[in-house]
Amino acid sequence: MKDFTHFNEEGRARMVDVSNKPDTTRTAVALSSITVNQDVYRQIQNNENKKGDVLGVAQVAGIMAAKKTWDIIPMCHPIPLKGIDISFRWKEAGEDHQLEITVSVKTKGSTGVEMEALTAASVTALTIYDMCKAVDKGMVIGPTQLLEKTGGVSSPDYKRLIEE
Repeated sequence: MKDFTHFNEEGRARMVDVSNKPDTTRTAVALSSITVNQDVYRQIQNNENKKGDVLGVAQVAGIMAAKKTWDIIPMCHPIPLKGIDISFRWKEAGEDHQLEITVSVKTKGSTGVEMEALTAASVTALTIYDMCKAVDKGMVIGPTQLLEKTGGVSSPDYKRLIEE
């Protein structure tokens, strides 16, 4: 089982030792979305939600989630993040509206930040759901996906091909 780096000699899960890996600049970009009805869309756009600024709160929640990823995903390393950016873009989805959530995360370290970007995108969408569920419990989250990653020496950069 030595070939599987997340398993120890006994075949049990372990956190990978990255102490010998060189520090490099690493980035990751993740995408998620939440589809909402017209009422939720209008409330968010006009800042009329009773719980406050939905996108502002969701953005802060996503940033906090990226910083705490190691706390909730068992094999993730604590990473000193150097930058986190979350942006939003509305798209029409039939009678509904889809909010795309794009998260960019950057560090200089010995392991990548894909999980931090994916966690931030997910928690951002979940926060929007939480703040708007009184208006519509039928909102749909996802898909959530890694769009790109750069940095590191052991694996090549990655870029997902997106069809528009």
